[in-house]
Amino acid sequence: MRRTKRKRTKRTRERADRRATVDDAAVLSDLASRTFTETFGHLYPAEDLAAFLADAYEVGKQKVILSHPDYAVWLLEDDGVAVGHAAAGPCGLPHPEVKAGDGELKRLYVLASHQNGGWGGKLFAEVERWLLRDGPRTLWIGVWSENFGAQRFYARQGFVRVGEYKFPVGKTLDDEFILRRDASTSV
Repeated sequence: MRRTKRKRTKRTRERADRRATVDDAAVLSDLASRTFTETFGHLYPAEDLAAFLADAYEVGKQKVILSHPDYAVWLLEDDGVAVGHAAAGPCGLPHPEVKAGDGELKRLYVLASHQNGGWGGKLFAEVERWLLRDGPRTLWIGVWSENFGAQRFYARQGFVRVGEYKFPVGKTLDDEFILRRDASTSV
């Protein structure tokens, strides 16, 4: 009896990004806490980190954001499991030149296990499309002063440093840079 070779099929993982809904509030809360902790948790005393996470990423707060028409959140999923997210809305950064109608990338995080595959750039592109859906406008981003990789990425997208502020994580105050891309800047 002759044995035939069976063709091996390689299961491909499906990665996709999608707009989050109110039903995703608990997933977003958990993912936002995990990505922030993974990225920055080592910088803070445990009580400061816990206080920040409990406030900033509380499920009820995520429901408010997800249900508000001026805000949008995207989830990056790997085989249906959320591994990254990005959020955008009206600019709330403390800079004197912020105007009504300016947009802000509020956050963009991808779990370390899924970084360096271009997914952060894809999430950024989705946010940018949404922020510019009604035409050109000035865009803003707040970024930690020592997050050099993010600063290089945003510089490639046409953002420049225009200010700084203190970002509270519990009782710890981080030095944050304020980046801006004017409406007239094309990338």
